[in-house]
Amino acid sequence: MNTQIQMQEQALGKDKWVTMRDVADLAEVGTITVSRVLRTPEKVSEAKRHRVQKAIEELGYVPDNTAGALSSSRSRVFGAIISTISDSVFASTLDGLSGTLRAAGFELLLTSTGYDPDVEEDALRALLARRPDGVVLTSTSHSAGSLRLIRSLSIPVVEIWQLPSEPLDIAVGFSNFQAGYDMARHLIDSGRKTIAFLGGAGLLDERGRRRREGYSAALHAAGRPPITWPNEDQGIPSGIEFGAAFFDQCLNANPHIDAVMCVSDTVAVGVLCEARRRNLEVPGDLAVSGFGGFDVARPSGFDLTTIEVPGEAIGVASARALLDPDAARARKVIDLGYKLVARGTT
Repeated sequence: MNTQIQMQEQALGKDKWVTMRDVADLAEVGTITVSRVLRTPEKVSEAKRHRVQKAIEELGYVPDNTAGALSSSRSRVFGAIISTISDSVFASTLDGLSGTLRAAGFELLLTSTGYDPDVEEDALRALLARRPDGVVLTSTSHSAGSLRLIRSLSIPVVEIWQLPSEPLDIAVGFSNFQAGYDMARHLIDSGRKTIAFLGGAGLLDERGRRRREGYSAALHAAGRPPITWPNEDQGIPSGIEFGAAFFDQCLNANPHIDAVMCVSDTVAVGVLCEARRRNLEVPGDLAVSGFGGFDVARPSGFDLTTIEVPGEAIGVASARALLDPDAARARKVIDLGYKLVARGTT
């Protein structure tokens, strides 16, 4: 079977997608048997069904729902699987992505996962059944099933926002670790003595975790103990209520805190609200920073010190990578950087 898999992998290098014939050859059955396993498995013997299912898993085969509907080898559709669409985190990125693709005559199919790797795998299978010309992913943490599917593809796969240490194909974004480090250094250099970090504890929130790790590295380099809250995985808490509640708990545990670095701008807004309720002056008694560079952080809003992320530029660069994958693969990692913007809260 190993020799067959190697031969199959060599043959697949010539094709864009794993086909039903590829599965049939590996499982040593006819294509009709593969079709029956997919549509009416009860009509296939257990032994053959097991061989076919094993071949499907080995090859990362996804049935083609567009068969017979296309007159060319391109669907002129790209897919994006986004961690969340419940807030504005990826809004500007999606604008840049979809606008650039549409101008080139392509459309974008969009779905979200709620940061759940199992949902991502289901979404990926459904998306690949439409035979897209490329895929964008905002997560860099994937299930084993998703990885098998992705590695079976010859279409471009672009991971965005977080730059992984080993991209699956193409990566577009910035270093969340370095951004976290730089913001912590800004607070240290401004004279703050006891600096806490709120957020980034969730196992699925890789971007937030990397920001938190950057903060911890900066504190250790300065010879200071990091103060992080919460210290256990609580999913991906975000928003104003989270910021207020956890700042309250953190300050009760350590009343000497004079600076709070937040995993996002909305969490920082919650901290500012709680600080006002406690009659703490910002930035006199307490410095506060966010992350994202969203509208609430602007001088007309909360005048919040933050890391501005080039969201739209990430979308545009990702679209260009999909449209010209050879040029993007030559670079592999496209680092667009970020900007630390110091405002009234620090």
